[in-house]
Amino acid sequence: MDARESLKALRTRIDEIDGKLAPLFGERMELSKQAAAIKASGNMPILDETRERQVVERAVGLTDESLRGEVSLLMRAILALSRERQRQLLLSAEEPLLPAPRKPVQGALRCAYQGVPGAWSEQALIKLFPEAERLPEDYFEDVFIAVRERRADYGVVAIENSKTGAIGETYDLLRRYGCFIVGRTWMDISQCLLAREGVALTDIREVFSHPEGFKQCGHFLRRWPWDLTACRNTAVAAQQCAESDNRRTAAIGSRFAAELHGLNVLVPDIMDAADNRTSFVVIARSPEYDEHSDLISLTFSTAHRSGALCEALLPFMASRLNLMRIESRPAGPDKFRFFAEVQGNVTDPAAEDALRHVAAACDYFEVIGCYRLS
Repeated sequence: MDARESLKALRTRIDEIDGKLAPLFGERMELSKQAAAIKASGNMPILDETRERQVVERAVGLTDESLRGEVSLLMRAILALSRERQRQLLLSAEEPLLPAPRKPVQGALRCAYQGVPGAWSEQALIKLFPEAERLPEDYFEDVFIAVRERRADYGVVAIENSKTGAIGETYDLLRRYGCFIVGRTWMDISQCLLAREGVALTDIREVFSHPEGFKQCGHFLRRWPWDLTACRNTAVAAQQCAESDNRRTAAIGSRFAAELHGLNVLVPDIMDAADNRTSFVVIARSPEYDEHSDLISLTFSTAHRSGALCEALLPFMASRLNLMRIESRPAGPDKFRFFAEVQGNVTDPAAEDALRHVAAACDYFEVIGCYRLS
C-alpha cells in the first residue's frame, strides 16, 4: 500500500470517528438544554465553575498523558458551547444588545468637558459641537454627573492617548454612571512649554501640568532640574502659571491655552513623539446609533481561570470581526473587567451573533456604545 492509499485508509477511519462524535455532541447539547430548563426553574446561574473543573479533570484523567493539554482545551471549548446554548435558551434572542437609540439632540446644545477654557477637551468639544454651550467641570466625574443629572446633553472626555495608552478613569466612570458612548474623535496634541512674558528657561524652577502632559514630554523634562506639580489638566496648569505670583513657574499646555491666558510659548512642540494624539469620547444618557455606525464599545468579565479570556475572544476571530483594542481594569481581588472596541454595527446580524457568542462565554457582558468616529 503506497502513501496515498495509506492516507486514504486513515481518513476513512477518521470519518467514521467523526460520524460518531457529531451525534454524541448533539446528545450532549440536548442534555445541556435540559439542564438550562432546570437552572431556570431554580433561578440558578449558567456558570458552575466547580462542575466545569470536575468535567475537565475527569476527561483529562481518562486520557494518555501526551494528550492531556489538548483534551483540556477540547473540553473547555465544549463547555463554552454548552454555556452559549444555555444562554440562548434562557435569554430571549429578542433582548437587544443595546437599548433602542434616541435621536441626536438638536437645537441649543449644552456640552460638559473637564477643565477650564483652553483645555484639550474643550478643543475636542469645539470640533464636535462648534455651536454648543460649553460647560467646564473640575473633574472627569463631574462631567458624568452633569450628563446624568441632565444639566448637559453630552459630555466630552479623554479616553486614550496614542503614546501613553488608555485613561482608566474614563472606563471606570462609564460603568459607574451608566453612560453610553455616542461619538469619538482624535485630536492632534502639540504640547508646549508656556511661561509669562520675560521668563527665560534658566529662570524656571517649577512646571505645572496634568500627569499625562508630563508623560508625553518626559524626554524634554529630564534635561532640566525642575519641580513638577500636577494639575487637573493642562489648561488649569496654564491658568495657574498665569495667576501665580512666582515668576519662576511655567506650564505644559497648548498654544490655545497660552493665548487665552496671556502666556508666551517658550519652547514649542516638546512632546516625545511628533504624532502624539488623544482620543475623546462623547457620552450621553442614552445610546445613539444607526446603520452608519461602525464602532462598538463593550465591557465584560470572565471567570478567573486559564483560557477564560481566550474563550471570550474566539467569536471575534470566527466571525472575522476586527478587535481594535482591549483594556483590562481591576474589579476586585483576582477580578478584572475588560473594555473592548470592535469594528462593526450592533444592527448587523453577523456582528450581533458574534457578540451574543462572546456574551455566552462571559460572567458579565454589556455593550456601552455603537457610534461613528468623527
